[in-house]
Amino acid sequence: MSVSEDREVTPAVHAAPSASIADPGPLGLAAFALTTFLLSIVNAHWTSGNSAGTAFLGYALAYGGLAQLLAGMWEFRRGNVFASTAFSSYGGFWIGLFVWIRVVPGALTGTGHDLGWILVAFAIFNAYMLLMSTQVNLAVFLVFLTLQLTEVVLAIGNFTSNVSVGQAGGYIGVLTALVAWYTSAAGVSAGIGGKILLPVGKPLIS
Repeated sequence: MSVSEDREVTPAVHAAPSASIADPGPLGLAAFALTTFLLSIVNAHWTSGNSAGTAFLGYALAYGGLAQLLAGMWEFRRGNVFASTAFSSYGGFWIGLFVWIRVVPGALTGTGHDLGWILVAFAIFNAYMLLMSTQVNLAVFLVFLTLQLTEVVLAIGNFTSNVSVGQAGGYIGVLTALVAWYTSAAGVSAGIGGKILLPVGKPLIS
């Protein structure tokens, strides 16, 4: 039996519908919040005298880095370009920070303006993400707003070698972490669909 050339020999294979994917946003926000908090309390000098100031390092790699990167990949799967870009980028930030501190001698004790330039680069990225967050909701906008302030103030502190400015950046970083934790909790409450619902506010631009 012959088959004409214009006839499809192999039948099309239709993929089975995949199960719905849970929202990875709360995980990404929680990972970002905890790692930001651990680093910020060092910058705020809350750990001076009773800590080596390196507690954030392992979590920068495993939680803020890897967990947030995975959350970003799942956001790609869900078709959320904003969240996937944000989580993947800041997951990469924490992994990169871990590698930089481990590889560069004296990274924590003084490396010129290297950290300042890293912060400037991410502040540029964060600036347009902040603009786009106005179309998401108020809670997400506040995460990016406080993060923008944190990065700018810490960069200034690094370039000027001003300890007080760097400490102020630490305080703003703690605030950033708290806002991110709240937004994460709001996502968990929405995902559960129970009676406890935390408001996130409307988009500033809709």
